Amino acid sequence: MIELFQAEWCPASRRVRQRLTELGIDYVNRQVPVDREARALLRDAVGADTIPALRLENGAAIVGEDNILAYLGEHFDESREAEAHRERAAEMRGSFLERRVLAM
Repeated sequence: MIELFQAEWCPASRRVRQRLTELGIDYVNRQVPVDREARALLRDAVGADTIPALRLENGAAIVGEDNILAYLGEHFDESREAEAHRERAAEMRGSFLERRVLAM
């Protein structure tokens, strides 16, 4: 199964997760430490300490948002639900931001 090395606080990781969802790709999510010095598992898995990073089923690694999104675009077709996922994600992000502003 594809593995995504990422962090919840990372905007690039969020965009890759969103794209994987739009494409209907199942994957294993691997959390990565904030401190680059503590990313030995990531370095061992993909040869870099940068996130997001994708490890494919054949063991090949793709590092960086642009590289991952390009790979996904070349190798996978969008699911029928892709647009619905995009719309719902945008709606929920807007709702979250509204709640934060009101709470201030």
